[in-house]
Amino acid sequence: MQVVHPRCAGLEVHPDSVVATVMLTAPDGSVQKHQRSFGAFTLQLLQLRDWLASHQVTHAAMESTGAYWKPVWNLLEDQLSLLLVNAQHLKRVPGRKTDVSDSEWLAELLRHGLLRASFVPARPQRELRELIRHRSGYVDRAAQVKNELQEVLECANIKLARVASQITGVSALEMLGGLLEGSASAEQLAELARGRLRSKKPQLVQALEGRIAPHHRLIISQLLADLAWCEEQIEEVSQEIARRLKAEEQIIQRLDGIPGVNRRIAEVILAEAGKDMSRFPSQEQFVSWSGFCPGNNQSGGRRRGARTRPGDRTFKRAIMEAAHAGSRKKGSFLKARYHRLSAKRGAKRAKVAVGHSILKSVYQMLKEGTEYTDLGQDYYDRRNPEQLARKLAHRIEKLGFSVKIQQLPKAA
Repeated sequence: MQVVHPRCAGLEVHPDSVVATVMLTAPDGSVQKHQRSFGAFTLQLLQLRDWLASHQVTHAAMESTGAYWKPVWNLLEDQLSLLLVNAQHLKRVPGRKTDVSDSEWLAELLRHGLLRASFVPARPQRELRELIRHRSGYVDRAAQVKNELQEVLECANIKLARVASQITGVSALEMLGGLLEGSASAEQLAELARGRLRSKKPQLVQALEGRIAPHHRLIISQLLADLAWCEEQIEEVSQEIARRLKAEEQIIQRLDGIPGVNRRIAEVILAEAGKDMSRFPSQEQFVSWSGFCPGNNQSGGRRRGARTRPGDRTFKRAIMEAAHAGSRKKGSFLKARYHRLSAKRGAKRAKVAVGHSILKSVYQMLKEGTEYTDLGQDYYDRRNPEQLARKLAHRIEKLGFSVKIQQLPKAA
């Protein structure tokens, strides 16, 4: 078998150690193996880097085990060509698994060019990813606090959520502040309503008439403080993300034109997938990497249904959020696609298909630098009007009426 990398190494990474196997191929085809174990602290990883440099190693491979590979990658990426490999692609014969043999197996596969590297972006994009995922954590915490706040209000017989669309809006927060003070009546609290909520003052009076106890006030005050803190952290991280993406402002505005995609989701797209689509030969491969295409399950010439492929969880979550919003956008092609497929395949699969369409648009926009062009909610009607006319005529005939289809002349 052809040797692709004559001076390579396999790294078996663990939380507390890194086992390295170096394979050096001589011109006559003979192989020298050198194996050594290192700790996982920074000084020990620097010793690993020096040891690999002493053997003039040019390529190294490691498995993507949690976050343990990241410290090794950060210290070696400037010196070697690194490959991060999916652990599922490295299955070995049972009963022969040790750290040393795993590192040797990695080196052997890398030596013959049999490993497929996962995408690891450059350091600036990795830092942007960390900020995006950090902000997502605060968004999740804020959502959890809102759910807990709603539960406490229900326990206190406060039905504010049944009248106000958001219990954390400006009017609702002022009302909750009045409830915590305990001096205002329900009628006085209802007067704090603003905007369209003022038309619901009679309902607000009934909703705010509860049985709030001292322990309810303590819990609500702490939840409101937690919510304010989360929002402050989200704003601070968002400002840092915007600063790092200042050069890509035009791209963000173009992506914002896709139904369902807002600025935050556009930032997630740029952080997780990047703006360079050249590493994806086609939009189908980009969608496959994203995890929005079904897996292959074929046997005996028959194709069976399969789940969507695993992908970047943060990226998939953002695209599904965009698909949910895009499927509700009035007059959009995405809404027409959702309703067309949901009747046949169900709501969940229809939303995955909408996400698939969004990703195809993202790929073309980032690759070609174009704006989003919506096909319109009547796209499927315009694509084959004769077929639609026959279907509608068939439905009318089932009701006992006769229909004659005649095409009208086009307007001048």
